[in-house]
Amino acid sequence: MSAEVDSLGLVGPVVLLSAAVIAVPIFKRIGLGSILGYLIAGLIIGPFGFAFFNNPTAILHIAELGIVMYLFIIGLEMQPSHLWSLRKEIFGLGSLQILISVIALTGMGMVFGFSWKIAFIGAAGFVLTSTAIVMQLLNDRGELHQRRGQKIVAILLFEDLLIVPLLALVAFMAPNQAAESSSIDLQGIGIGLLAIAGLIVAGHWLLNPLFKVLAAAKAREVMTAAALLVVLGAALLMQLSGLSMALGAFLAGVLLSESTFRHQIEADIEPFRSLLLGLFFLGVGMSLDLAVVRQNWPLIVSGVIALMLTKALMIYVVARLTKSNHPEALDRALLMAQGGEFAFVLFSAATTAQISDNTIKSNLTAIVVLSMVLTPIIGVLFKRFTLEQDESSLDQVRVADGLTGKVLMIGFGRFGQVASQLLLARSVDVTIIDNDVNMIQNAEKFGFDVYYGDGCRLDILHASGADTAEAILVCVDHKETINKIVELVNAEFPLAKLIVRSYDREHALYLSKKNVSLMVRETFESALALGQMALQQLGASQDEIQQVSEDIRALDQQRFEMEVAADDVKAGIGIQYTQRNPRPTAPLIKPQHTGQLLNDAELEKQSEVDDRT
Repeated sequence: MSAEVDSLGLVGPVVLLSAAVIAVPIFKRIGLGSILGYLIAGLIIGPFGFAFFNNPTAILHIAELGIVMYLFIIGLEMQPSHLWSLRKEIFGLGSLQILISVIALTGMGMVFGFSWKIAFIGAAGFVLTSTAIVMQLLNDRGELHQRRGQKIVAILLFEDLLIVPLLALVAFMAPNQAAESSSIDLQGIGIGLLAIAGLIVAGHWLLNPLFKVLAAAKAREVMTAAALLVVLGAALLMQLSGLSMALGAFLAGVLLSESTFRHQIEADIEPFRSLLLGLFFLGVGMSLDLAVVRQNWPLIVSGVIALMLTKALMIYVVARLTKSNHPEALDRALLMAQGGEFAFVLFSAATTAQISDNTIKSNLTAIVVLSMVLTPIIGVLFKRFTLEQDESSLDQVRVADGLTGKVLMIGFGRFGQVASQLLLARSVDVTIIDNDVNMIQNAEKFGFDVYYGDGCRLDILHASGADTAEAILVCVDHKETINKIVELVNAEFPLAKLIVRSYDREHALYLSKKNVSLMVRETFESALALGQMALQQLGASQDEIQQVSEDIRALDQQRFEMEVAADDVKAGIGIQYTQRNPRPTAPLIKPQHTGQLLNDAELEKQSEVDDRT
């Protein structure tokens, strides 16, 4: 019987699932997080522990699909317009961080006695951050959709774009193969660009019609299969063209980000993503060769410390140069100080190209794996240290849980503080949440009850009473955050009246397509009030001021309706109340000489005009 069970291949999956089920809750319970639980569990059951598995590389290849699906979900939540708004972070911030870090890490490798080629390859592998670890940590902290999290996502996307160029450089550096590899790699880059273009074209013209047809069939399992097909198909296309599978999945997600089926696709993919990402962390834990670490521990330990400190310092410097504040820069430096999964591919390519040997590859791999293991620990220690030093600890504020207000207000900045007073003055049962601890503490000094909670998280919205609230007011001050909250509320709480603060006309036009009950442009009413005060000071009557204000509101609403109908913010641009001054007919500068006619025919015409005059 045992032989039959073993022939079914059930032992491996049972061991993997058991390790995850036992280790992850324990590590989360003691405050070390799920990632470290997976990594330690992988180390225990791997070839250098109880040896249930002897080939962690095979597990990593399969589990990489977890990263692929994670990037697909990120793409689903990032519309093309938002992706375009991050172009400076992707190509500017990303390239600057990579360039400075590679130079510094290459120098550090040469200090350790490696040749410049091996030092550069080690630096290139170590500079590319682990997408899986960073994404999971951002998600656990609820920062994935915040501005600081979006900057990190942009840098990770740029790193994914570097895979082909770096592999091309490794091939070019191979002994006696520079000329041949150069032409091959240029061809590979061209194929990669064509694959990206083909994916964009296919996604634009095929994906939405495909899901419409499948939705009409009303077969949920087919929709799930189609979602997996899109993710795996895009990943396969990128892999065949030599690019990152995660990049292909991300692009497919972006192309579906404006689809009406986006939330259903995300819900279908999420379970697979979570399981495969956990499997990836188990595989990383299995990859740590304890024999290599024990044999070369002085080099490996000092290498981990030196490389992580150097990379963190460079990231911090770049962050400060690009105007990030100290806490954000320090947080990014600690979060991205580790090496990444792509390093394994790069080190293997260098060994195949005879640039390095297996011993160097094993040492570099051990350094990268240890840095990945240390990152969650450093994150936990840093968080605990900052909480002890910071008086604004979450222990001093109330966290949203089991609330049932008639109205849910998300965001209590300058806008929300004023809006809430009207409701509270009428004794309306209002639940207010915000994610700024200092602001919550200051609000309590003035008698406001504000709970800590991130409105971008579905579990927080449930805990805040969004499922029973009659109205949900979105008063935060960032467009991307507003959009995320609006999408969540529309998908999960469609019966609640959604009243939203919009940033400008373009943002209001976007929100008009998102089932928003009412919206207010944040500067419109204050600008009207300022104009009214100016007219009052100039002696206009109160009736005249009121009439002008009502006319401007009516014309603005008329123009906005035209913009919605045309789906163009420039529609109705001529509809304005303003009485414009006519352009002057006389020249602004007086001519120095009287004009003269140049021929006899024009002279005769001018004489006739003068006679009639």
